[in-house]
Amino acid sequence: MRSPFRYTRQEKRGITILLILIASFQGVLWFYDPGFKSHRAPLMTFDSLATIPMDSLAGPENPNTFSRFRPFNPNFITDYKGYLLGMSAEELDRLYDFRKEGRYVHSAEEFRRVTKISDSLLKAISPNFSFPQFGTRVKSADGRKKVAPEFRDLNKASAQDLKAISGIGPVLSSRIVRFWDRLGGFLVDEQLLDVYGLDEEVARRALKVFRVREVPHIRKISLNRAGEEELGKLVYLGKRFAKRIVTYRDSIGRFDSVEQLTKIEDFPSDRIDRIKLYLGL
Repeated sequence: MRSPFRYTRQEKRGITILLILIASFQGVLWFYDPGFKSHRAPLMTFDSLATIPMDSLAGPENPNTFSRFRPFNPNFITDYKGYLLGMSAEELDRLYDFRKEGRYVHSAEEFRRVTKISDSLLKAISPNFSFPQFGTRVKSADGRKKVAPEFRDLNKASAQDLKAISGIGPVLSSRIVRFWDRLGGFLVDEQLLDVYGLDEEVARRALKVFRVREVPHIRKISLNRAGEEELGKLVYLGKRFAKRIVTYRDSIGRFDSVEQLTKIEDFPSDRIDRIKLYLGL
């Protein structure tokens, strides 16, 4: 058998050329790349920014974790910013989908509602939130100018818009829209409190974002001429009280004022101010 250490003349020439090339490259690196021969140059660097999410793992024990951040508008969080804040990709995607619809979050609570981040993370990062103040400049009692908050129109809010309020889910948001539709629009802000099943605290929370900006034109129902069917279409009355109104009107001849309705048995007198908005003589 041929010895493995015996080479032909061509093989020896090829090995020699290869060794010369290796030596040449080593020499070039030695003379032209200082980092190659310097043992002081570190092979790895430490990214201090990457430690921010790691610090957040400390939780409540380290309340100053996010104090290094300047105030920022959470509507414009980038992927990298969200990473530094400790938000997951899913939470960021929820915010981006919300923004693609042309909508903005206006409070820390709404930000939590949209992104579904944990309460502990919201508590940690919300002090750095800075929401722009939109609105009209008005004078306060001391003569100083201040910005009046710009509310969104309650009569133009969709069910999706209303779900951004904490405590309002798919059922309540749809119920509010149906109630508004049956009325032909809200005339005063307080009518939101009349929605069945809507807690007063939640309604007050919604009124911090939504208000009646444009009052719709309502054709009032004639209390002295309308029949049971027409009166029954009013949400506040229904067929039950519509029949009682017509019966009472037949007994007295005609109504002199809308307030006379309170004399009807079991009439919801506490809502007379709302009912007056839709009735006339």
